[in-house]
Amino acid sequence: MTSLVVDLPTADDTARLGQDVGLCLRKGDLVTLNGDLGAGKSTFARGLIRTIADDADYDVPSPTFTIVQSYPELRLPVSHVDLYRLSAADEIDELGLDEALLDGAVLVEWPERAQGFLPPVSVNITLRDQGAGRKATIEGQAEFIARLERSMLIRSFLIKAGLPHAERRYLLGDASARGYETISTGSETPLILMNSPYNPGGPILRDGKTYMQIAHLSQSVNAFVALDRLLESKGFRVPKIHAEDLPHGFLLIENLGSEGILDEAGAPVPERYEATVRVLAKLHQVQWPHTTSVTVGSTHRIHDFDLDAMMIEVELLSDWYVPRKNKAPLSPDLKSSYTSAWSNVFSQLNDVECSLLLRDVHSPNILWQAGSVGLDSVGLIDFQDAMIGPAAYDVASLVMDARVTIEPGLQDFLLAAYIDERRAGTVAFDEANFKKAFAIMAAQRNAKILGIFVRLDERDGKPFYLKHLPRIQTYLERAMGHPALAPVKDWCDKHGILAGRIDA
Repeated sequence: MTSLVVDLPTADDTARLGQDVGLCLRKGDLVTLNGDLGAGKSTFARGLIRTIADDADYDVPSPTFTIVQSYPELRLPVSHVDLYRLSAADEIDELGLDEALLDGAVLVEWPERAQGFLPPVSVNITLRDQGAGRKATIEGQAEFIARLERSMLIRSFLIKAGLPHAERRYLLGDASARGYETISTGSETPLILMNSPYNPGGPILRDGKTYMQIAHLSQSVNAFVALDRLLESKGFRVPKIHAEDLPHGFLLIENLGSEGILDEAGAPVPERYEATVRVLAKLHQVQWPHTTSVTVGSTHRIHDFDLDAMMIEVELLSDWYVPRKNKAPLSPDLKSSYTSAWSNVFSQLNDVECSLLLRDVHSPNILWQAGSVGLDSVGLIDFQDAMIGPAAYDVASLVMDARVTIEPGLQDFLLAAYIDERRAGTVAFDEANFKKAFAIMAAQRNAKILGIFVRLDERDGKPFYLKHLPRIQTYLERAMGHPALAPVKDWCDKHGILAGRIDA
């Protein structure tokens, strides 16, 4: 067991420890809480549960008389258990803790009353008086302690940033290893904390490189910092950085709000999509460098979206989506013919316009800045994987939005708006070449996403993304209509890849 000791001078510090523990809890975690009457167990429990509930006033009654108080409605379901009134240790079997751990986390007070009958404990926290305050001794499984230490590093980062009393709340995780929190400091708009630890990139795949290295995906928060400052210097609306800890991968950034480019029913707002596609047209008329500054004396290299990166991404379809659909992996010969078809398609990109690709320009990553105009109306928040490559890529990402259905009529309207903005610009624009690049990049991106969403389910236990598969399948078919995609379309038609559907 790995252990930590934390000083808690005030009751608020005890509640904040509950926040820090709550933000690292996962399904299956069992937390036991020891301490005499009045040691602060209830304060800790309220801090933990209110953090998961994202409500500072959330009602957290003591389970002393009910024994179990369940919160199944929370983001992470929690069962709060008080064993003080347990008559015999073996009565624990009647409380259903094993079942509760299948769906959420369990917090147990007075665990010694069921000694030897509890499920495996993830972490035990003992609260004791220490002067006018308290001391917490934390012992747990190494994997849980590593999570908690990361959470407590965030607390230290906030203290160094001048926010010792900040309230932390879970905001979201994404398909990567990054996580986000809102940081409330009082009456001001909450800030956003980005938690982006260095990502080593997984196993070596080929040529001594990992998938992330071949695809040129960012492995540290430095990329976000460099590109944020570069985009801001060119007049684009990105979050301001208030504090940073680059070695640990923490950023405290401006909150651009929660108003996006979808309406309350989750449907696209055409005017906002149009404004965004016109921002992309402006972005594609800027001369972008391959190297930009992170900090004084430190630079970030903006990679080219090269053939290796394009190919490793479309292989996600052959390696994950196709086996799921056909219930068998591709043979080496079929895999070779698949990549050969894509090589023929990608060879047609040699003469297309290149620019900065932000890489994930779609509805979750665009925040509408009401009351602003022009470039300032479109807040961009996800660009750490930016590369230099075919300018049409981000246009395809937007007008074939992975998270919301863009009907053909709206797609045509948005493409016309982009083309109109480019024609009015000062940089030469080849419409035919753009449309060819658009089709190729749309097919490449949607092939990649089909593979990623299946991989997220099968490898990472994230089935949520499967609901988007029918939409992405339709987008891929739509992109395949361009003559430039004939080699890949012929391969897919021959092997039945576009026929039928994989549903969630």
